Amino acid sequence: MDYYLFALLAAFFMGLAPIFGKTGLQNISPPVALTIRSFIISGIMMGYLAWSNDFNVIKDLKISSWGFIALEGICAALLGQLFYYQALKSGEASMVVPLIASFPLFTFILASIFLGDKITLAKVGGLLLIVSGVVLIRM
Repeated sequence: MDYYLFALLAAFFMGLAPIFGKTGLQNISPPVALTIRSFIISGIMMGYLAWSNDFNVIKDLKISSWGFIALEGICAALLGQLFYYQALKSGEASMVVPLIASFPLFTFILASIFLGDKITLAKVGGLLLIVSGVVLIRM
């Protein structure tokens, strides 16, 4: 499958998720919600790995792969999601989600510093559009 289709599917489900999240957060705290979410997702993924025989791959991973995936998980699935739930609980989904969607700005800056990603005029223009969109939606 082409990566565009995967990206569009990810965008769709990430756009749908706040509807469920905002509703689910009405009577529970963000840490409890994140724990429930993580537990359910872990169970589903463990079942998938068992079904697909991908557990074998895990034992052969390098320590550095474990470390970087763990750091990514701490940043995105723990801290990012926890702060997202906190914002979603107290703010309007239509305001919170676009603000959080400004993350490419941070990725652009950090990837150029740490990964050596090239800074191009097109990328800078795209970032300006993202920031402009966030500002307009916040009005």
